[in-house]
Amino acid sequence: MKAVLIFSGGLDSSTLLYHLLSKGYEVSAVTFIYGQKHSKEIEFAKKLVEKAKEIGKLDHRIVDISSIHDLISFGAITGNEKVPEGFYTEESQKVTIVPNRNMILLSIAAGYAVKIGAKEVYYAAHRSDYSIYPDCRKEFVKALDTAIYLGNLWNPVELKAPFIDKTKAEIVELGLRLKVPYEFTWSCYRGEERPCLSCGTCIERTEAFLLNGVRDPLLSEKEWNRAVETYKILGKNPRPKLG
Repeated sequence: MKAVLIFSGGLDSSTLLYHLLSKGYEVSAVTFIYGQKHSKEIEFAKKLVEKAKEIGKLDHRIVDISSIHDLISFGAITGNEKVPEGFYTEESQKVTIVPNRNMILLSIAAGYAVKIGAKEVYYAAHRSDYSIYPDCRKEFVKALDTAIYLGNLWNPVELKAPFIDKTKAEIVELGLRLKVPYEFTWSCYRGEERPCLSCGTCIERTEAFLLNGVRDPLLSEKEWNRAVETYKILGKNPRPKLG
């Protein structure tokens, strides 16, 4: 079984990588450079892949499509906006949307899948992303799956998002069972030497490990204590329910 995986080097795609390898898939992981403000996730992606090769057959491609940056330079990830603090479900987090990112990356991945004879393309969209990111919703997955199929009728490819109904905490729960080396994953949007612990993805990551009763292995004990305290402070206001 062959599969192409959109692989960022973050917590979710790393868990999905280990999940696919545990199922016996031969995985072609693709990491994209599309004009992000930093390369920390890519550095960690390389480290994670080297560990994952110990448990299964895995190819890793880093693809530079940064020439599109001027076309999608918008918001906090590819544009000039500041990275906001707080939970992903807050309105302020919409500034972290990269215009049409998943459509672009998945379209390229589908073409690659046809080339290598893979029948499935995977990405790690999950339920916790639902309220802010339209390209992480079931409706998007279903529509793009149909489009990919119709665009490749003679070599059909399916789009898969197996975590679409899972929360971040449930993904970490699975990853802990699969022994994902989370110390080799990076989530922080700011790309500094160490995680900032207060941006949306850092807060969500802290919550996921906290709900599983374990310390994030990427963090020192001192950093973890600070992350939990930050989570509690920013979490005083009730979080909106997911749609």
